[in-house]
Amino acid sequence: MGKCARPFVPLNVAVLTLSDTRTRDNDTSGDLIEERLKTAGHQVAARSIVREDLDKLRAQFKSWVDDPGIDVIIATGGTGMTQRDLTPEAARDFINKQIPGFGELFRHLSFAEIGTSTIQS
Repeated sequence: MGKCARPFVPLNVAVLTLSDTRTRDNDTSGDLIEERLKTAGHQVAARSIVREDLDKLRAQFKSWVDDPGIDVIIATGGTGMTQRDLTPEAARDFINKQIPGFGELFRHLSFAEIGTSTIQS
């Protein structure tokens, strides 16, 4: 069976960095995500850095989920094992499409670069 050619559809993406220490000047992961999205032909519709406060993070997710100009939210940071790492808890109520296997693949690929620290993601 042949591969079905589909036209490229650029997405409007919001990039959220969850951090108590990052600023726009040193948000290297946010910068990398933005650069890769633009290189791939997508539009960065919004970008924000929010301290790891559950209410503020949920408010930011809700704002972007409710925004018809945003198709996808990519979050970086806040996935460690400390009490301050709140990405899963903050995003859980807003996830409307799970990607089975993505986490396993991500951790598999990350293991070669960062070893067992990949378990935090």
